Amino acid sequence: MLSGGNVNDCTRFTQVLTRIRVERSGPGRPRVRPEHVIADKGYSSKAIRAGLRRRGIPHTIPERADQQANRRRRGSRGGRPPAFDKQPYKRRNVVERCFNRLKQCRSLATRYDKTATSYRATVTIAALLQWL
Repeated sequence: MLSGGNVNDCTRFTQVLTRIRVERSGPGRPRVRPEHVIADKGYSSKAIRAGLRRRGIPHTIPERADQQANRRRRGSRGGRPPAFDKQPYKRRNVVERCFNRLKQCRSLATRYDKTATSYRATVTIAALLQWL
């Protein structure tokens, strides 16, 4: 899914999640639900956590410091902190390194392309060059 360069990623999270389709190697419907979601603190919100819980998708999303402080301030009414397992979160660096390598392509990092089609083509070319 392609959006404007100035649009926050977390606003598009549910739309991206509904567009996931992983084809199976044999017969059968494609998978539309990920096994696990690992995201950074930018995706830490009640709406995102509730949506993942509603769909039965386990997630590893750290809680932001302001959310922790607000929960502590409320005391027993603040609720339990969300579960967070450090082991799966350590695997997130693979995706971050991939983004970092793609952004080595200057035209991709500064987004010179004006149209969505040409920008998508630039992303494809940069990914192919990384793969080669």
